[in-house]
Amino acid sequence: MFLLLSEAGASRSSKLEAESMTHSQLVEKAVRWLRSYRCGVVLSEQACVSGEMPDAIGWKRACHSVLVECKLTRADFLADRDKPFRRKPEQGVGCERFYLVPAALVRREELPPGWGLLEYRSRGVDIVHPSAKNLRTATGFHYEMNLLLASLRRVELRVEPQSITDFLKWKNRMAEYNRGTLPEGLASTEEEPNVFLDPELPRLN
Repeated sequence: MFLLLSEAGASRSSKLEAESMTHSQLVEKAVRWLRSYRCGVVLSEQACVSGEMPDAIGWKRACHSVLVECKLTRADFLADRDKPFRRKPEQGVGCERFYLVPAALVRREELPPGWGLLEYRSRGVDIVHPSAKNLRTATGFHYEMNLLLASLRRVELRVEPQSITDFLKWKNRMAEYNRGTLPEGLASTEEEPNVFLDPELPRLN
């Protein structure tokens, strides 16, 4: 009996927390989850030319992308199904695609084909149903490239008058200013790990 009461109390607590949460806060949970899901690059709420604006999307090695759409209410979840890139899923982004919702908001059988389901509870984000891993088409990959390049352009505008190349090499310049050695605790650009330089992919000679 005590265990049942404890579980009921935890359920009510999770529900109250979800009801007070904003969409932006749920997106932050999605971003954190994507990083824990081993995505090395994560963007949130950035638009691509197709009109799709993923709440959060991350990329793993071999250009494998993971999309997370955040919905706080059933009305938002149901309305999402009418968007053009949902009606034509081949135009959507994400090799894997998930909805992130408060616990018990969506049933597995309501998911679009191949989609996974994440639920937010007070202790964090749980995978309730896994996503297929091959949902992205060549068209979706094109839209992802557009999203990444558009985001990179916004970075370039913010670091002007530097170029992006100069900005990425700031640590090397710091070494030059420091008589050839970096300040303690910093690694050079060449020493920074970058899993996206995937040794398993073929290289051009």
